[in-house]
Amino acid sequence: MRNFVYTSHPSRIIFGTGTVSQVRDEVERLGCSRVLLLSSPPVAKAAAQVRDVLGDVVVAEFEGAAMHTPVDVTERALDVLREHSADCLVAVGGGSTTGLAKALAFRTDLPQLILPTTYAGSEVTPVLGETQNGRKTTVSSPAILPETVVYDVEFTRDLPVGMSVTSAVNAMAHAVEALYAPQANPVIDAMALDAIALTARALPALVAEPSDTAARADLLHAAWLAGTCLGSVGMGLHHKLCHTLGGTFDLAHAETHTVILPHAMAYNAPAAGDVMSRIAGALGVPDAPSGMFDLITSAGGPTSLRELGMAEADLPQAARLAVATPYPNPRELTSPGIENLLRDAWEGRRPTVPAASAPATRTPGTPAPAGHEAASDASDVERLTAQVVASFANAPDPRVRQLLSDLVRHLHHFVTSNDVTDSEWQHAIDFLTRTGQICTSTRQEFVLLSDTLGVSSVVDLLTHSRTPQTTPSAVLGPFYTDGPPETAQGADISQGVAGTPLWADIRITDTDGRPVPDAVVDVWQANKDGFYDIQLPELEGPVLRGRLRTDEQGRLRFWTILPAEYPIPDDGPVGQMLQAVNRHPYRAPHVHFMISAVGHQRLVTQLFVKGGHYLDSDSVFGVKDALVVDFTPQVGPTPDGRAVDGEWRSLQFTFSIARLAAGPAH
Repeated sequence: MRNFVYTSHPSRIIFGTGTVSQVRDEVERLGCSRVLLLSSPPVAKAAAQVRDVLGDVVVAEFEGAAMHTPVDVTERALDVLREHSADCLVAVGGGSTTGLAKALAFRTDLPQLILPTTYAGSEVTPVLGETQNGRKTTVSSPAILPETVVYDVEFTRDLPVGMSVTSAVNAMAHAVEALYAPQANPVIDAMALDAIALTARALPALVAEPSDTAARADLLHAAWLAGTCLGSVGMGLHHKLCHTLGGTFDLAHAETHTVILPHAMAYNAPAAGDVMSRIAGALGVPDAPSGMFDLITSAGGPTSLRELGMAEADLPQAARLAVATPYPNPRELTSPGIENLLRDAWEGRRPTVPAASAPATRTPGTPAPAGHEAASDASDVERLTAQVVASFANAPDPRVRQLLSDLVRHLHHFVTSNDVTDSEWQHAIDFLTRTGQICTSTRQEFVLLSDTLGVSSVVDLLTHSRTPQTTPSAVLGPFYTDGPPETAQGADISQGVAGTPLWADIRITDTDGRPVPDAVVDVWQANKDGFYDIQLPELEGPVLRGRLRTDEQGRLRFWTILPAEYPIPDDGPVGQMLQAVNRHPYRAPHVHFMISAVGHQRLVTQLFVKGGHYLDSDSVFGVKDALVVDFTPQVGPTPDGRAVDGEWRSLQFTFSIARLAAGPAH
């Protein structure tokens, strides 16, 4: 059983896009009316925006925040604060500005409101690091913890890629050390691993596309989680080294964290093997220290103290300072050991797997070989993974290089962490071979495999997260066929196929509610027995599918039939997989829509029948609450005068699609 103590440090968190608009309300909520606005020249644009929102409650500004929070800078800001009788501190910027706000709050007990522009994470910690006379010291106190943090993703959009990388790795360092801190507990563990996984996923996406708002939101989310970890438990070797290097040798804060992290992890790995295994899982790599180094390298981050301006002659002094004061750490600290760590970091060497923590690769159930042999096996895997990743280094397309490198790391980690046997791998190859062999022009078994593993829905969720103001998207599915028959307004795409008649009255608008005329809308669905036309060879030509165009009001109307739940094809490899894990093959009843319009982003989605079967266990995980709608029962006259004997259904829905950045508004 694991014993632990957990203490929560409460801060009010406001997270989102455009949240800067709430800053004045938050100041007033704190009971304040005289704000000292703190910033620095690099964040002048963001500070101006905050100043505009605060208006006349700003009574003074101090724009001199500096790295490592020098005490003399704090004293100058304190003079400004007292001169203007400020009753609240609002800080805009990264760790330097946040540090200044904390230093002032520690001396005055004034409330703080922080708007981060980087991924520092210190805004949610009760820890203050200050520098004086070449030494950086830290203190922890409840008075240091900011009362409110306003995370606005827009404030990080202009952060250069290089600074984004080092800031994000700095945040990851908080999460890494929290996992082996003496005060570690299940709550902090979950936050830390989530922060590491979020950063590992978002950082490559941001490097590939710096304007990726979803990636920036994930990094800001991860920084919050990692900072919360830092504020809840004690830190170890990594932070001690970085404080020493920054405070005594004036090395850049985030860059130093970025260089040191993989080496501090490698030093502690022999005494924290389980933690490193969990970190490796979050990173999707076989080994945590080298995996962290590879992530930094692939993102273009700094990898050596030499490139940060550290003199080689200063390494022994840095090692002595780092071990001069005892502090908790998984592995015993020695001057020679720390000097070796620093020398590796100075040279920029890729960390190797420490023998004591290397996972053995062996047949399940057999005794482990001698320790040096296990370490050798793991080192061989590490070398092989690095060799394969290096083979992609000359790929002309950086996105291709990134995707293949990450794929190899994740695959190799899957194989090693699960100790996959040769027979298991051969079975997997056979499964994929049979999946490919069963594919035809009318049966896409690989699409079905992607759907049933939830991969299609993950890609769909990530895609839709970039345009959250639109109607939610949904998976394409394996039954779409290109070039469905052109269908006139008011026509019946069922072409007489038996079923409960359904009248669909659909509108297409942009995100401002303006109608989108001449949008091309492909519609397809299964029949009342759960089969698509391409599954029924006796049918001549396509049915229950059509291509319609919206009118000037963005409307389209057509007849079809009420869709039914249906099983996905389960007579192939995917069906065998579902049977092996006791999963049903059924999809909830739905109609597919693919909407395309000039100057707009294409939307692929589905509408699900409210009250239908399998809404909570759809076999491809495609159901979203906003897409579950009424297919309203009706009797009597129909909208177009069609004679219907008995019940018919009515579907009314408005789809909202996003304009392309340069697209015209109709």
